[in-house]
Amino acid sequence: MSTITRTLSNFWRVGFKDYFHQLNYIGDTKAGALIGTDRFGNKYFENTEELPLRTRWVDYKKHDFDPAQIEPGWHAWISYAVDKPPSQDPLLAYKRRVWEDIDAKTIPNYTMTRGAYKPYSTVKSKITTWEPTAVERN
Repeated sequence: MSTITRTLSNFWRVGFKDYFHQLNYIGDTKAGALIGTDRFGNKYFENTEELPLRTRWVDYKKHDFDPAQIEPGWHAWISYAVDKPPSQDPLLAYKRRVWEDIDAKTIPNYTMTRGAYKPYSTVKSKITTWEPTAVERN
């Protein structure tokens, strides 16, 4: 949670519309410089006046966002693994490979859903369940 003076100054900087957009989706108000956008339409911001490790954030294009929608280069930048964003570093910039589709798609994270990966085992289980046998009483 932020202080009231920080919240009001960010309200003054970003404006009415972006202020409530950030409160709905980030849960906090932030003002900073737009560093770049990726091919999915996500916007990446940075503000060096913030507290450490809170200086970079992403504004997702989709409202039902999933962190798997961030490209690898931008993920490295937003998690402080590199200093330069992909818009300034040609090694991190996205390059389409010949086997990739032309249109940009992300693979959603299916963890805890019916579509999650479940390995199939052909090996006999080493653990057997205990089944009680009851003797009839007289």
